[in-house]
This record gives sequence, C-alpha cells and structure tokens, in this order.
Amino acid sequence: MPTEKNKSIGLLALANLAPYAEKDGEEYMNEAQLEHFKTILFAWRTQLREEVDRTVHHMQDEAANFPDPVDRAAQEEEFSLELRTRDRERKLIKKIEKTLKRIEEDDFGFCDSCGIEIGIKRLEARPTADLCIDCKTMAEIKEKQLQG
Repeated sequence: MPTEKNKSIGLLALANLAPYAEKDGEEYMNEAQLEHFKTILFAWRTQLREEVDRTVHHMQDEAANFPDPVDRAAQEEEFSLELRTRDRERKLIKKIEKTLKRIEEDDFGFCDSCGIEIGIKRLEARPTADLCIDCKTMAEIKEKQLQG
C-alpha cells in the first residue's frame, strides 16, 4: 500500500503530473490549465497507440496453426478479446482527438448541455468528459428508463 499522501494514480501518473493546484482568483480554463490537460491527453493517446502496436506485433508473433482444435479455439478467443479491447481503445483515441480539437477551439471544460464549468477534478479523472456530473447523471437515468 502506498504511504505517500495524495499519491497520483491513473492518467495523472501516466503523464507524470501532480493534480492541478488552483490558485486564488485564477480564471477557469486558462493557459496553464489547458496545458495541463493537453499533457494528460497526449500521454494517454501515446500509451493507447503503443498498446495497439503491441497487440499487432503480439498477434503476428503468436499466430500458430495448432493441430489440436481446443488450442486453436483458445488462441482465437484470446485474439478476439484483444481485438475487442483494441477497438474500444481506437474509439477512445478518436474521443481524445476530439477533445484536443476542443482545446484548440477554446471550447473545453464546459458542459455541452447546460454550459457550466465541468470542474478541474472531474476533468482530471475523465479528460474527455463533455457533460457536468449533474447532466451526465440525468442522461444515465434517462437511458436506464428507456432501456427498462
């Protein structure tokens, strides 16, 4: 168990960053904050791209023609799971690209639904968020009602 207080985890650790410390009277989504999030997004995108490359090489190296149908089926299942994971990661890379574009267009950090600030802590946890926590909660409730 880590003994350090406020130990960085997840995306912040991936980008070798500490949580952003807001200063008194600091404007929301100023240049320093935008750079903080760009660093996080670039590190995340790089890590995902490396995983995609690793999977391609792994699948090429591991491709074998097993004589036993059980071995063949196990390998196909493993490949299928990896491909599904990589597909989700490709979608996530597209979402990261979209978020980076929003930063460049100065449209980052505000809820698409109601327009309020999403918040630094929420964005550090989920940098691709485009809804505030209240709007996201309502959207999830509506989705469950439509499915139910």
